[in-house]
Amino acid sequence: MSELISKNLKELTEIIERREMSPDELYLRFYERIEDKDNKINSFITKIENLSFDEKGKFKGIPIAIKDNIITKGIKTTCASKFLENFIPPYDATAVERLKAAGFSIIGKTNLDEFAMGSSTENSAFFTTKNPWDLERVPGGSSGGSAAAVASLEVPVALGSDTGGSVRQPAAFCGVYGLKPTYGRISRYGLVAFASSLDQIGIFARNPYDISIILKIIAGEDKKDATSSDVEVEDYNNFYNISPSETKIAILKFPEESLSKEVKEAYNEFIRFFENNDFIMEEVEISSWEYGLYVYYIIASSEASANLARYDGIRYGKREEADNIKDLYFKSRSEGFGKEVKRRILLGTFSLSSGFYDEYYMKAVKVRNKIAFDIKTVFENFDFIILPTTPHIAFKIGEKIEDPISMYYSDYFTIPPSLGGFPAINLPFKVVESGVPVGFQVIANYFQEKKLLSLANFYENEIKFENKIIRRFRV
Repeated sequence: MSELISKNLKELTEIIERREMSPDELYLRFYERIEDKDNKINSFITKIENLSFDEKGKFKGIPIAIKDNIITKGIKTTCASKFLENFIPPYDATAVERLKAAGFSIIGKTNLDEFAMGSSTENSAFFTTKNPWDLERVPGGSSGGSAAAVASLEVPVALGSDTGGSVRQPAAFCGVYGLKPTYGRISRYGLVAFASSLDQIGIFARNPYDISIILKIIAGEDKKDATSSDVEVEDYNNFYNISPSETKIAILKFPEESLSKEVKEAYNEFIRFFENNDFIMEEVEISSWEYGLYVYYIIASSEASANLARYDGIRYGKREEADNIKDLYFKSRSEGFGKEVKRRILLGTFSLSSGFYDEYYMKAVKVRNKIAFDIKTVFENFDFIILPTTPHIAFKIGEKIEDPISMYYSDYFTIPPSLGGFPAINLPFKVVESGVPVGFQVIANYFQEKKLLSLANFYENEIKFENKIIRRFRV
């Protein structure tokens, strides 16, 4: 089994095609892996033992994990919240529908911070997921369950969601590749709304090739989602030939004190990797970047306040007994939502309230547009921007849970690309002295996912970080 669980999608597909193993047998091996390992990691809220797949699909029987805020027909979708603890959807998200048509089998729904609000997966209403590299540390969030499942070889690939960094940050903490595509590249239909102008479905894998396969399947216009784009879906896994001497990379300038010692030292090595491979490098400053964190928490919380108003204890979800309608609303929401969700609803409601809407929300929207413009301007002269994914390595469980401001700062580097809707990917780089991985981020211009993945593939061929994961977790 140790050899099988470490194989990539191409190799797993070939095993099925050569009839060395049936789809049922292959799926069972991964399910046994989850049963054996997940009692320590807690990646999954729901595990699915019985195999189901489309016989016509190329990837029949190959398992995939889905973050538990992405709708799955007939399978509980809880958003890691007591409010939706027993909610079973009657339909599939478009991304899930397309994966099923390609033959993939959903092996389970992964843990997250409740309603995707958090940076550590400690805000789940059920349990905390642990970082496979160090079980005393967080896996990141909010897609920590998906990142941990891929890193620990429980699944080859997984879907997550990224609002302000919730794919890239846990990918960095867990040492895997994590792609946030251009806003509109993947349909949001069936992704439970947190902040609608920011939410995106993203992809985790141990190598860029596997990400490219999943992206090609789920990308593209969807009539059910008005924000999805009709830009042509490229052959993402037919990578461009990256020529370093013709590729210009901008190095984002930022205050050096914003990084921890281990991340700073690794980041300097990361930059030297590109310099040693003869890429054209130049430092750039984006003056509006520093406002991204503040802008994000006004806009995201405002949209969360509006989106979560539907959870009222009447139509579906948790419903408390009460003598009148006012108490029913209050008790259901008070008992159903956790502390972080309540915090953001209150912040968003305040920002949208009469007298503060123009002062806070509208100003935040204007600054958001400025950030997007400034990042876009860099791409007039450069192919990519490189920068840290996180200011620090994976922190200890419980270390920041009572300090939300410190927790929010985890997304300092991932938020501005989300505000602008740009595609970005985490590249796992090395295992630092503390025994956990650190990764760094690359941003590209709109709909340049193929270019981004081509660079990531060039990088992986040199770094070979996937081999480090396999050596560490194959047993």
